[in-house]
Amino acid sequence: MAQPTPRRGDRRTSLPRQPEPPSHGARPIVFLDRLQAAGRYSFTRVEAQTDLGLSPGALKVLLWRLGRQGRVVAPRRGFYVIVPPEYRRAGSLPPAWFIDELMAYLGRPYYVGVLSAAAFHGAAHQAPHEFQVVTDRPLRAIRVGQVRIRFIKKASVKRAVVEPQKTPTGTMRVATPEVTALDLVRYPRHAGSLANVVTVLAELAERLDSRRLVAAAKAEPDLAPTQRLGAILDHLGRRSLTGPLAAWLARRAPRLTRLRPDRPSGRTGTDPRWWVRLNDRLDGDRSTA
Repeated sequence: MAQPTPRRGDRRTSLPRQPEPPSHGARPIVFLDRLQAAGRYSFTRVEAQTDLGLSPGALKVLLWRLGRQGRVVAPRRGFYVIVPPEYRRAGSLPPAWFIDELMAYLGRPYYVGVLSAAAFHGAAHQAPHEFQVVTDRPLRAIRVGQVRIRFIKKASVKRAVVEPQKTPTGTMRVATPEVTALDLVRYPRHAGSLANVVTVLAELAERLDSRRLVAAAKAEPDLAPTQRLGAILDHLGRRSLTGPLAAWLARRAPRLTRLRPDRPSGRTGTDPRWWVRLNDRLDGDRSTA
């Protein structure tokens, strides 16, 4: 028998409509929106599969489609970054938005260092062309859209003094000015050249503390970076800053080292305070590369 049509005013007509569940095609967008609403812009393949309830094959196709649409990118296999519309021309969010989550996903200790750390501390002679991350083992560089992340190996990364830096999604670990200064002379190739190291240190010196400089030097696995840094800071007129560092170094009985280890000593002078063979000029941008 046909059911009677509800009459106007019938109580059954006033029941609230239940919201319809999102369609299969809308569920991924809801998932991404929910993450962003919680301040998250990254997720793993496992998280997506658990939330969406898709088979591995279906999830692979879905993530491929989202990538083609520019909605997500994968800096590493199994790790995805959400790309809001305002960043789609760049092809990715800035690394600072997801580097902490990425390194946790990789299970590696890290800190943002060298030129990237110098820029955070106000010593941005020029904007770094890549985001530099120091970690404990070699990792392949990341290139997504216009974003470049370079990993620099340093066995003593866990001993380095770092400080949390706020980001739009949380925090990330950044080398202190003192650790940054030592890394600049340890990795001149990643800093552009010795000339650029001198230029950046001239700006970074304003942020250095003499006691923290000694503490940073104690965490270094060898003395050579400390010797080179001391010679450069003295050249920049910062002898009052380097006094405690020079006293600490003298008690370590350092060996003679070259300012430029990639060059022969030749007939060059020596800085007796730091036991450094001055086999290159210390003239900032005028120094040879």
